[in-house]
Amino acid sequence: MDPGLNMDEEALQTFDAGIVIRGEWIDDHRIPFGGRGAGIRFTSPDPIRYLQRLPLSNPRAMSDLHTLSFADIADYIDRLGRRLTLADNVHLQQALTASCLTSSLTPSLLRRGYESLPHLFSRTNAVEIAESTIGIAHLEGWVERRMNDGRTVSIRAFGSRTLHIVAGNSPLISALSILRNAITRSDALIKTPSNDPFTALAIARTMLEMEPGHPLTRHLSVAYWKGGDEAFEQKLYRPQNFEKIVAWGGFASVRHVTKYIQPGLELISLDPKRSVSIIGPEAFASDPEMRNVALRLAADIGGMNQEGCVNARVVYVLCGSDAESLARLDRLGQYTYEAMLALPEGVSTAPKAVNADLCALVDAARLNDEWYHVIGGMNREGAIIVSHLSEPVDFAAQLGKRIANLVPIDDVEDVFRAVDAYTQTVGVYPESLKTRLRDRMALVGAQRFTSLGYAVLPSLAAPQDAIESTRELCRWIVCEDCDPAVTAPLWTDGTIFKSSALETVAT
Repeated sequence: MDPGLNMDEEALQTFDAGIVIRGEWIDDHRIPFGGRGAGIRFTSPDPIRYLQRLPLSNPRAMSDLHTLSFADIADYIDRLGRRLTLADNVHLQQALTASCLTSSLTPSLLRRGYESLPHLFSRTNAVEIAESTIGIAHLEGWVERRMNDGRTVSIRAFGSRTLHIVAGNSPLISALSILRNAITRSDALIKTPSNDPFTALAIARTMLEMEPGHPLTRHLSVAYWKGGDEAFEQKLYRPQNFEKIVAWGGFASVRHVTKYIQPGLELISLDPKRSVSIIGPEAFASDPEMRNVALRLAADIGGMNQEGCVNARVVYVLCGSDAESLARLDRLGQYTYEAMLALPEGVSTAPKAVNADLCALVDAARLNDEWYHVIGGMNREGAIIVSHLSEPVDFAAQLGKRIANLVPIDDVEDVFRAVDAYTQTVGVYPESLKTRLRDRMALVGAQRFTSLGYAVLPSLAAPQDAIESTRELCRWIVCEDCDPAVTAPLWTDGTIFKSSALETVAT
């Protein structure tokens, strides 16, 4: 049984959260906050009382992180992962119970997210992320390189004091922020969201119980404050306190953070994106192949209930626009709808709630059967809208909750008008079409290309949103050794050293 899911509803309306500040659990001076769910609230220590303690005021205090080798860090992460087993971790169980009310995800999807934590915090995963996104050699020490002018440049990746403003559409966002903080030897303050104020706290409390005095434990803080409290934020969001802010979330929340950015305080923005799928005519080679494509597409639409930027919402299908082609597209839509409803509970379910305005728009499209064929949606379980025009529905930007739009096109060039800098993931079938499109689509803004069916399974060791966010958490420090006998100095005109420097480098 999911912990707490069958408890009396009245007992689930108020939850107690706390604050973690660098190895210390704090639960006094509580005040109430409103959760994202209707009628839900939680209490947490008044953040104003701890404003001075939340940031790490002296960056030299991070020196203890550099007594650790990367092997030490990987060992710690792996030990933590073994303790983050949902069945054995009371803090995660309590977080799941509360999140079932505050999150837009259904209980089975939340449970699957929590159950994936041991893998996320495994040694294998940590090593792959560190090596692929940064390079362990740069985390371990100074990496030397001889330059063309003869000098030796040594480069090392140091962690930073970072404020993470995380989104709550998946518990994995808080977990990933904690993992990245450990890998980069950074000091993190995580601002939890109102629809998930518990996951980061649960992991932090597990770290406290595991090794309260460990440098990685003592360089993580977690707290909640109401976003938009400018009197509070103006004192906290300063370059004296942080070098970087990582902002996840909606357009308004990310834009709000930008007002605090100034020299010395860098923004790493993981702002809202949208994703599309492109399906080639090969999908219609046979009925079994069409069903295979429909299953893959259903995963891209329905995975995580279409709550992520990675989910497909508009699907462009190279099928033609004549009556026979549209009939085939209708059949693909039917197969996709059936496959979506059959996805495992840990992958996709009927959504918790669907916006009434979106339901009205779907129903209006259903009445216009000359232009659209709407499959499902009568019970708010999700729907596939098959366009009979080569244009998406005019409410495409509002699609969500397992509602997607299949659009017929005659030429793949028609897709380019829908791709721009806000396009995160492009799921493509077949693979040969992906190879044809990726260079040109990258130029107009697309950020990730993947095989159809894998949109909701990105590699955590790859760039995200066209940036290397884990790498950007680091400060890349340069140390130079310059020998005047080799590298021309400013106190001469440089000519007497140029040839010798080049000869030295060449040899």
